[in-house]
Amino acid sequence: MNLIDTENLYCAHNYLPLPVMLVRGRGVYVWDDKGKRYFDMMSAYSAVSHGHLHPRLVSALTAQLTQLTVVSRAFYTDKLAPFLQKACELSGQDKALPMNTGAEAVETAIKAARKWAYKVKGVAADKAEIITCNNNFHGRTITIIGFSTEQQYKDGFGPFPNGFKNIPFGDTDALETAITENTAAFLVEPIQGEGGIIVPPDGYLKKCQEICQKHNVLLICDEIQTGLGRTGKLFACDHDNVTPDGLILGKALGGGMLAVSLFLSRKDVMDVFTPGDHGSTFGGNPLSSVVGFEALKLTVEKQLPDAANTLGEHFMQTLKDMNSPLIKEVRGRGLLIGVEIDGELSSARKVCEALMNNGILTKETHETVVRFAPPLVTTKGELDSALIIIKRVFKSLEEER
Repeated sequence: MNLIDTENLYCAHNYLPLPVMLVRGRGVYVWDDKGKRYFDMMSAYSAVSHGHLHPRLVSALTAQLTQLTVVSRAFYTDKLAPFLQKACELSGQDKALPMNTGAEAVETAIKAARKWAYKVKGVAADKAEIITCNNNFHGRTITIIGFSTEQQYKDGFGPFPNGFKNIPFGDTDALETAITENTAAFLVEPIQGEGGIIVPPDGYLKKCQEICQKHNVLLICDEIQTGLGRTGKLFACDHDNVTPDGLILGKALGGGMLAVSLFLSRKDVMDVFTPGDHGSTFGGNPLSSVVGFEALKLTVEKQLPDAANTLGEHFMQTLKDMNSPLIKEVRGRGLLIGVEIDGELSSARKVCEALMNNGILTKETHETVVRFAPPLVTTKGELDSALIIIKRVFKSLEEER
């Protein structure tokens, strides 16, 4: 029995991976168990923005491995403070709370928003509401899927907690209409990733910020996928010159090596937490702190947001210029790109399988969109070589019709 069959036998079938067995990675490339090389255009849903095994991240991680790994936050360590200081200074936030996965950071944001509503805003006990958007994706916990509008995420997992209200994404009038005296926060992705790389109208976040400030509502931006250079700015909020009241980071924060996440906010929001209110055994451990700190430094020093902006414009324009009948729309920002496939002519899964057979790895989203999110360290030469293959794959699929 091969390893794919063994995994299918023993592992829960909560994913449907492409049939490739990866064993090694370096930079923008990964290799399978037969030695074939692939360009990784998935980047682990943006977690591998710095490429696989970036030397500086490997060096930081291995050096810390010989000193101290995990002691829990029952004690101070010498690596957490510099990491949080760096994150706060770059994001314009006052304080940060370290967690591990993105979903944990979202749950932290929800808890902070609710307690802020009761202790600071004065919302009546157990009446706080959080507004979210249709087509959102913020994680997989029971609470989070409870306010998802994707029925598959919810099927068989109820009952769900109350206190959430959905509105259309990109609709500022709907946001203002939905706000009541009990509204604690508006939780939103600047660009919807799992929803199919949906980009809102220009100025959307700025108008949301104005509405939230008018009604004393927290604007909390989930930048787990869009943050740290992915969209061509350090944070996707920067496209609208917005500093939200709360910011959620993850994925690329761990340098493609560890699960590292943060909820960051202004002081009056974070100060609702007191000892014993919230915690994580592994959150903020020295290993995570060192890698997170180095990941932030790399992103800024190597000007990865600028690289994503330049390469992203070239990538999207090349895809549009292909004029493929299979493509209904190309959308995105920076190196977060979605290609919507005409379902009557092909499928996103079929396109991804064809790309895989030709040495490019990525994955479909919602069965209709092919996601392209290569590492931000990709060079123009590497990208152009990949684009030659992408053009050839689409041409071949067109000829099969």
